[in-house]
Amino acid sequence: MLDLYKLARPALFRIDAETAHNMTLKAMKCGLVPCVDTINAPELEQKLWGLRFPNPVGLSAGFDKNAEVIGPAFQLGFGFIEAGTVTPKPQSGNPKPRVFRDPQNEAVINRMGFPNAGAEKFKENLEKFLSAKARPNGVVGLNIGMNKTQKHPAKDYCFLVRLLAPMADYLTINISSPNTPGLRDLQQRQPLMDLLGAVMDTRAKSCRTHTPPLLVKLAPDLNATQLQEICETLIDANVDGVILGNTTLDRPESLPAQFREQKGGLSGQPLTDKSTSIIRDFYTISNGQLPIIGVGGIASGRQAYDKIKAGASLVQLYTGMIYKGPKIAHNINQELLDLLKADNHQSISAAIGSAVREG
Repeated sequence: MLDLYKLARPALFRIDAETAHNMTLKAMKCGLVPCVDTINAPELEQKLWGLRFPNPVGLSAGFDKNAEVIGPAFQLGFGFIEAGTVTPKPQSGNPKPRVFRDPQNEAVINRMGFPNAGAEKFKENLEKFLSAKARPNGVVGLNIGMNKTQKHPAKDYCFLVRLLAPMADYLTINISSPNTPGLRDLQQRQPLMDLLGAVMDTRAKSCRTHTPPLLVKLAPDLNATQLQEICETLIDANVDGVILGNTTLDRPESLPAQFREQKGGLSGQPLTDKSTSIIRDFYTISNGQLPIIGVGGIASGRQAYDKIKAGASLVQLYTGMIYKGPKIAHNINQELLDLLKADNHQSISAAIGSAVREG
């Protein structure tokens, strides 16, 4: 199957990136999903936040913004799916074109700006998935954000918590996209404490029988001082976990000039080492107190394993699938089994943070 994707990729890449993505979503909604063998291995399973993850490889937010293809995405072998980012009101996002590929470096720059159909449509699609008789084996996270025109971010986040939290396996507060003005300012201590206080109070009032874990998605562009402050803030606020990270504003000189000059967030292989480094730093600063979902530049089992050894309990990808194809989760999980065996680890849990502990 991967060879077939390699054959088809040049034709796909002649199509505008966002158009190709929308075509993929339509195909998945029509049931045109590749048959990927599911890897069922106890070594890859873990229980986190009271949730059972059949494997540690997830599909990150951004792929399924409107919760349209959660079921089909699970058929690709992912252990968990994060739908969104959803905002209360529908919004079109930034002007097109807004997604750009660099195949040579397996990178993408996007300046999407949270385009989505809005919370009501998202809820309708999610309810349709949850009402299916045979729910796929895996965890569903919901990634929530604010509308571009909102002057009081807590209002949007709290609205989405009230509407969606009872249906979520876990919730992610996205305050790390570089494409919504002012969003990353919420990573400062006092604004973050105020936001988390409001969100957690709303969660407590909205979720009587099921309280989903609350995660915060951070940018990979934080310096050491900022990372220390945010880590302390998240622990003080009693959040359940962190996602590290989002796209970066960095522009390595190795990127082609025309691509490098595009505005937006960079993802893919150029982000790999930076992402792993911030995971290691956060894990060290927090003494492993907050579970981490590692994101950024994952296209192989080795890259996923490096993030796990740096302190990530789980990993997510999106750009990697653009370049490696629909079998990527299967291939990564298979490689993870081989890497665990080579390191004499009996489970994925044993590998978490092992590179930090070993110095």
